[in-house]
Amino acid sequence: MNTTQRDEPLVIEPERFELREGPAYHFELDRRDFLMVLGAGLIVLHLIDDADAQEAGGNRRQGAGRGTPQEIGAWIHIGEDGAITAYTGKAEVGQNIRTSLSQAVAEELRVPLASVKMVMADTALTPYDMGTFGSRTTPQMGRQLHRVAAAAREQLIDLAAESWKVDRVTLEVAEGKVRRKDSNESIAFGALTKGQKITKVVASEPPTTPAASWTIAGHDASKPNGRDLVTGRHKYASDVKLPGMWHGKVFRPPAFGAKLVSLDAKAAESMPHVVVVHDGDFIGVAAPSEPEAVRALKALKAEWNVPPAEVSSKNLHEHIRQTRRDSTPGGAPRRGGSVEDALKSADVRLEATYTVPYIAHVPMETRAAVARWDGDKLTAWTGTQRPFGVRSELAGAFKIPEDRVRVIVPDTGAGYGGKHTGEAAIEAARLAKAAGRPVKLVWTREEEFTWAYARPAGVIDVSAAARKDGSLVAWKHLNLGSGNSGVGTYYDVPNPQAEYHPAASPLRGGSYRALASTANHFARETHMDELAHALGLDPLAFRLKNLKDARLRAVLEAAAKAFGWGAKPPEGRGFGLAVGTEKGGYIATCAEVAVDRDTGKVQVTRAVAAMDCGAIVNPDGLRAQVEGCLIMGLGGALFEAIEFENGK
Repeated sequence: MNTTQRDEPLVIEPERFELREGPAYHFELDRRDFLMVLGAGLIVLHLIDDADAQEAGGNRRQGAGRGTPQEIGAWIHIGEDGAITAYTGKAEVGQNIRTSLSQAVAEELRVPLASVKMVMADTALTPYDMGTFGSRTTPQMGRQLHRVAAAAREQLIDLAAESWKVDRVTLEVAEGKVRRKDSNESIAFGALTKGQKITKVVASEPPTTPAASWTIAGHDASKPNGRDLVTGRHKYASDVKLPGMWHGKVFRPPAFGAKLVSLDAKAAESMPHVVVVHDGDFIGVAAPSEPEAVRALKALKAEWNVPPAEVSSKNLHEHIRQTRRDSTPGGAPRRGGSVEDALKSADVRLEATYTVPYIAHVPMETRAAVARWDGDKLTAWTGTQRPFGVRSELAGAFKIPEDRVRVIVPDTGAGYGGKHTGEAAIEAARLAKAAGRPVKLVWTREEEFTWAYARPAGVIDVSAAARKDGSLVAWKHLNLGSGNSGVGTYYDVPNPQAEYHPAASPLRGGSYRALASTANHFARETHMDELAHALGLDPLAFRLKNLKDARLRAVLEAAAKAFGWGAKPPEGRGFGLAVGTEKGGYIATCAEVAVDRDTGKVQVTRAVAAMDCGAIVNPDGLRAQVEGCLIMGLGGALFEAIEFENGK
């Protein structure tokens, strides 16, 4: 480990291996250095094979071929004092995975949850990970930590068996100790290592605990840092402070696509302790305090060339239809039977177009970053869902090798798929390089709404046909612009067709919670309601008649029963329901909606949801996720949209 030479000792915080207040040490870690920092104890490594590499994004930079090892990552360390530290490249962005992943480790090591510390999303300390997105953390990273913790448990049993010279089947693990079943004699995890550095590579499937036998996973668990969260002591990306740190602001153009013609920065440059950065179309300022940075920003005067903007919210969907492109490989047509013939011959046919607007992610914490340069090495603390991806972005922006860039993700105040990119980190790093000191940059709410990417807008055409008895005979689903996820139908249709075609987007679009399935499920379920109305059938009965998937039927029936479907709605109110599946999760929701016929105001007064996601790791966390999704979905259904005109 290379450290700047100082007289004071190097002190490393246990939670994230960040430095305590004091001298600004610089240190860099490679894999061997990392093991040195961990010190003596049992270190479990997992040899990632090709399948796991694909789950984690496949670290192809190492040039390995298919079927060969990609990377050895340290996942669990058990110290001499018995302290258990687990490592993951996943980020905590409010979904409470710090708790659920800790449950996986505690379950396999048979230790209390509080004894497990998670080190997350630090490119110098955690194994490579593609990012925290796509609903991969629980089914994939949770499984990974179950495996490595189980491997650690088996290795500890082997050490104890060797120490006692007994058969390992006579031993068991509980409460941080290995115990003999015959005599109840026990030895603590830390004592087993005897101060040695012992590494274990997981080369096979260790015996993990089946979900039916879970005692820690599968049960409600409080957040390990819950007290700090509710008292305000917990620190997020926007709370990071470094000695000598300045604050930065970026001078944004007046409209999308604007090009800088000239800049007058004299007034800002004349202010004491202000640095102005002008690099192409990028303009930013750094100053000792945020108010000083804001004053400097307001003192800048610029002339911009603003291109004419022909597309606005008013003609957005026409533009999407007109700029339709051929299907991407992932959105190639999915066909079965003769859709057109079935549409013509059916008893009831229905065609409709559904539109979805751009929607902002609106994370509670706006984009934030602190950047520090130590020579040609860069460290960035930022709220992102893709620390290793942002490391690549930073390396590319400043034309330096990735091993000279470290990205650390403190817990982050929400992402919803909106924090995949590293704009704030790049901006902070630009300003820090010019200022010669650490710089913090936090986007305003206005910047977040205006310059962050949004959920893509789209146009969805649906054509469907059914017999008089309610049997679906054809379904044609065409998504333009908003995405491929969830584009197919889960109903039993002999003649289905689903296509996705990208289209030109006037605004930046990107990942959004549940991806494009939010749009495709909305269109499909609305069309099912309208088709049921045309047939004169109950929407629940119509769905069940055309639904063979047992898990979807189960959640639909459970939600309807709990809601009281079939009763007459109160005056001025109506009932609705929907069902859907994505990434192995199955959900159905019933809603009671109040409509004021005079004003047109719509209000959802009651919602009941039933979900099947497989084995539940933390029931309390799942309830929070479902409730949060319902609330977030209400905004998208009733009023959320990004409006724009003249490039603004």
